[in-house]
Amino acid sequence: MLTTKTNEDDSRLSFWSRVREFAVPPSMIENATARRRVGDWAGACAAAGFDVEFDMRATARIHGRALATEIRSDLRYLAPDLLRWHLPRIAPTGLLRPGSTITLARYPRGGAGDLHLVVRTAPAWAEAGQRVGLALWDGSGSRLGPHPHPRPDRRFRMDLHRHLWDARRSDELRIRCGAEPDVDRVEPDPALLEIAPPEHGYAVERWGAEARILLDDEGRAGNTFLVRSAAGHRIIAELGPTSVRIATAYPAGAVSALPVLPYAATWRPPDLELLRAEAISPDRLHPLVAAALAPDCSPSEQVPASIRAERTHSVECGGSQHRIGLVDGVLSALDHDPDEIRREELLAALTGTPVPCLQAIDRAHRRPDCLEGVGERLAHGDVAGALRVVDGLLGPEAILREGALRDLLTATAEQRITHGLYRSGLSEPQLTPEYPGARRPRARRAHPRHATRD
Repeated sequence: MLTTKTNEDDSRLSFWSRVREFAVPPSMIENATARRRVGDWAGACAAAGFDVEFDMRATARIHGRALATEIRSDLRYLAPDLLRWHLPRIAPTGLLRPGSTITLARYPRGGAGDLHLVVRTAPAWAEAGQRVGLALWDGSGSRLGPHPHPRPDRRFRMDLHRHLWDARRSDELRIRCGAEPDVDRVEPDPALLEIAPPEHGYAVERWGAEARILLDDEGRAGNTFLVRSAAGHRIIAELGPTSVRIATAYPAGAVSALPVLPYAATWRPPDLELLRAEAISPDRLHPLVAAALAPDCSPSEQVPASIRAERTHSVECGGSQHRIGLVDGVLSALDHDPDEIRREELLAALTGTPVPCLQAIDRAHRRPDCLEGVGERLAHGDVAGALRVVDGLLGPEAILREGALRDLLTATAEQRITHGLYRSGLSEPQLTPEYPGARRPRARRAHPRHATRD
């Protein structure tokens, strides 16, 4: 019997292996990389499913030409497919964390505060195709479009981890993830290892170095910082000369004001764990990730074999093995003559039971064996990959019959309409429990928290 520790490890590896299979398809990486390499950052964003929500001419007019030039320089090397690869996700679906605003870079504006380059994910009720918004946030309290949380989240910031989105610095992943020994490593205290065990995915051996980066960036005189654990608990730690330990003294009532260790620094990158456990091969990683973690391997950009459907299928029918396959683009029974097929179809229309070959074709239309894979591809926004699987099974000219497959494709199309209405500000929060990751909108208080009633 497996131990608890092994079960947790297997669950984490299984989750991330599934995410890496479907979340960022090879075709997206290939198209976004091609556009980025020729300097077309907007085209790269479009290929990776990013919506650009600002205009560079307006940015130069409002914030000045020098700042706009700095932003444009970063955008030129933005790898949106790499960013999508590293964005935080939620279990058990593996979808992007909904309703988040994450800082990628900050641009000082003197006394006016920093201008933030941010990415935003839609709330769960309006999510469709895992589209990501790219925007600028000026630090004001005004709402940024229809998004419910326009203010950047301190926990999920990426401005201190540019290697997760900037192609110029992607090779830094090897050191920042702990794959290469760090000469400046600060050892964690044993008590800290007990509440944040590395075998559960915590990058506690890197917390010292990452905390130093965080404290230096915020210009803090102290050495105390805050870490959010998996269960939502807060760990208050302090950076010492030779070790990181649980804080013994910290400002009472000011815990929320402590610097927060970013999510990317709290957890060990899953790709390193997958490689060490041999749960994934380097050619299935993002090319920039593979170049950092497995520099001796050259990743392939071919479409994985898992999405290539077989052209014929074998079915046991009448005591022998028959074939079903595509004929003129339509799934057909290859070992039955047309007259027999017409008789069997008439029998089925009269509520009879047709031959197993026609039953298999009907199942393929209504609920095929690949339905789960099609659903995951649609959920992660890989519509082309999902349709490629369906076309490979049923043919490009097939008319879908009533059933789970047609319902899934219809629901996906309807959710895309909901997402469009959300982006345009024409819809209100909805409760959609049938959609992965949906959750009930938070109710507003009718009275102030401490109000009294007559």
